[in-house]
Parts: sequence; C-alpha cells; structure tokens
Amino acid sequence: QVQLVESGGGSVQAGGSLRLSCGFSNVISSGDCMAWFRQAPGKERERVASIYSDSGIGNTYYHDSVKGRFTISRAFNTLYLQMSSLKPEDSAMYYCAAVFGRSGGWCPADPPKYTAWGQGTQVTVSS
Repeated sequence: QVQLVESGGGSVQAGGSLRLSCGFSNVISSGDCMAWFRQAPGKERERVASIYSDSGIGNTYYHDSVKGRFTISRAFNTLYLQMSSLKPEDSAMYYCAAVFGRSGGWCPADPPKYTAWGQGTQVTVSS
C-alpha cells in the first residue's frame, strides 16, 4: 500500500506562487500515473495535472485552466506541482493521487480510477 503525503499548501495573493509536494512511500517503477486533483466547496473533484511514467516515457496532462501556469514533475519518490500566477479560482483542497500498472501512456481523468490518495492540502488565493 503506497502512502501519499502532501505538503506545501497555504494562503497567497493573486499572482503569487506555491509549490505542492507529495511524498510517496515506495518507489514506483513503470506504467504508473500520479496526479494532482483539486476540489472546491460545492464542486466536483477535478484533475489538475497528471504524469504517466513508463520506461522513460513521461506524458503529462494539464487542465485547460492551468496550462502555462502550473507544472507537474516527479523526482524519485516525490511528486511536485509548481503553481504560478495563481488566481482566486485556484482556491481548493489539492490532493495527490496515484494508480499503478497502467498501459496506454495516459492517465485517467476519473477520481475513482485512482487507488491511492493523500489527505489533501489547502490552497487559498486572495484577490
């Protein structure tokens, strides 16, 4: 069972930056997806960014609303989300998630497809 632990959330003014981190307990080898989701009050959980890793392939996905502002990356046993030019509408609880043994090169969009979740970290952006 992989354990995911997020950190790095906080409060920032619009236009500012934050970096989220997600440490995971085991080194993930191949055919694996790691993703950042977010959920604002009264809204569905949505995939913000994901990265698929298999034999050197690292396909990434970004939600249209964060393209050019957010960057997902992975280094050994930590997943990152660098967030820049933050907007009030980016305010939400952010979750790290993972699913393993995937084929096809892309990560799923649906939260139920992910088998491991972190506890979440709050991001609040004020105008």
